[in-house]
Amino acid sequence: MIEASTKSADDTRELAAQVAGLARPGDLVLLAGDMGAGKTTFTQGFGRALGVVEQVTSPTFTLVRTYEARIPLLHVDAYRLDSLQEVIDLGMHELLDEGAVALIEWGDIIAPVLPTDFLEIRLEFGDADDDRRLRLRSVGQPWSTRMAALRTALDRWRAQ
Repeated sequence: MIEASTKSADDTRELAAQVAGLARPGDLVLLAGDMGAGKTTFTQGFGRALGVVEQVTSPTFTLVRTYEARIPLLHVDAYRLDSLQEVIDLGMHELLDEGAVALIEWGDIIAPVLPTDFLEIRLEFGDADDDRRLRLRSVGQPWSTRMAALRTALDRWRAQ
């Protein structure tokens, strides 16, 4: 597990850009944390680093947004899903097989019906209003093989 801290929304976006630099087509990233902890902010920085030019916004009411970039970005918000069956009905597995990087907000609540290989990023409120603590952990492959590179890329933010 990697623990990191940011001091502002821009700082969180910059950290996310470093994570995106290690992303590959087909990767799955689950974002977890309380409402307002910075999941969409993280996705904005991640998307910008992939080359998304349009504004990245929360897909809370649309559930899924796709952004074109050097690696397409699939942005999902599972907050409004009432059951795991809805994830299956959405065809999530088919969406994940399209060669995009998928970031799923509230991904921890639907993890049981997702592929078993992902990077989980938990965002928590810090001491000051804009401070955030992030915990990144790899589950299965392929992120486990990139954890050393991720640790190096996030050195500036890592908890010492």
